[in-house]
Amino acid sequence: MSVWRELSRGETTIDFVGRRRQWFMISAFLIAVSLLSLGVRQLNFGLEFEGGVAVQSPNPAGAEIEDYRDAVSELGLDDARIQIVDDGAAVLVQTGPLSAELEEELIEAITDLAGVDRAATSLDAVGPTFGSLVARQALIALGAFLAFAVLFIAWRLQWKMGLVGIVALVHDMVITIGVYSLVQFPVTPATVVALLTILGYSLYDTVVVFDRVEEYTEEMSEDHTYTEIVNRSMNKVLIRSLLTSLTSLVPVGSLLFVGSILLGAASLQDFALALFVGMAAGTYSSIMIAGPLLAAWREREPEWAEHREELTRIRDLRGARAASPAASAPPVAPKRVQTTEERPSTGAAGPPPRPPKKGRR
Repeated sequence: MSVWRELSRGETTIDFVGRRRQWFMISAFLIAVSLLSLGVRQLNFGLEFEGGVAVQSPNPAGAEIEDYRDAVSELGLDDARIQIVDDGAAVLVQTGPLSAELEEELIEAITDLAGVDRAATSLDAVGPTFGSLVARQALIALGAFLAFAVLFIAWRLQWKMGLVGIVALVHDMVITIGVYSLVQFPVTPATVVALLTILGYSLYDTVVVFDRVEEYTEEMSEDHTYTEIVNRSMNKVLIRSLLTSLTSLVPVGSLLFVGSILLGAASLQDFALALFVGMAAGTYSSIMIAGPLLAAWREREPEWAEHREELTRIRDLRGARAASPAASAPPVAPKRVQTTEERPSTGAAGPPPRPPKKGRR
């Protein structure tokens, strides 16, 4: 039977729980890289979170980043962030909050170097109070989502499943934020929206797996351990998770690589990157992290531990009986041999002769 047929029928026998150390090591490596990047490179927060001034201008003169840095340094803005965008066609300069006079001097320095008029530039200014308000509201939205997720899973399934689901969500969130730190894409409100979206996607995938675990627990708990139930559940939903992820990642990948990178729609980068990385991490965590972690936790419960030991004894006894069929087979009754008196006498020539018939008088 082909692999695709086994997947489509849910007949695969992958030992997800037995290989949990491999999955956990992969996740630990990704999380360690993400945390290291956050500590070294940190996040590139957008203007909406930090507050400040952003000036964007066409760059027909083809000036380089060093040229613009020298120009803004003369104004005392040594900490300004300068980016050449749209393949060198434009320049973006971001600084902290400035006075109105310094804003005009910055715009004049940029336009002179780029060789454009003042009307061709755009200026965005956000105060630090508004930036801190946006950051606080984003954290509140994230905390409310996580709390609702725990309560929903605990009500619908089990509280342990709710906590494991949160662990999977934090796993996805840390990896996604780590990727943002590595590539230095700006973190904007669109990033927060995308992050909440992929957390909901990951939670949905995890709940589907846990719901199948609950269903099989009622059907198979008498003759199977909890690990076997979780493995069976994940093998059954594996094809659904893979197809759902594939149909989601293809359009998001097109949005990221074709729209934002190849076509130059830079405004789509922060949104599409969070969706792409988060969906991939969510699919991985729902199958490789949430299920094995739940099985490892619940197998330590006294009820399931005693059940596993009882099943082990029963299976060992059955194996011993199967290994020695002579000892376990029922005794066979010996074949009864007929005695001479019971056996009809046939003689040497065949059946015994019939008695002679009496003649008529």
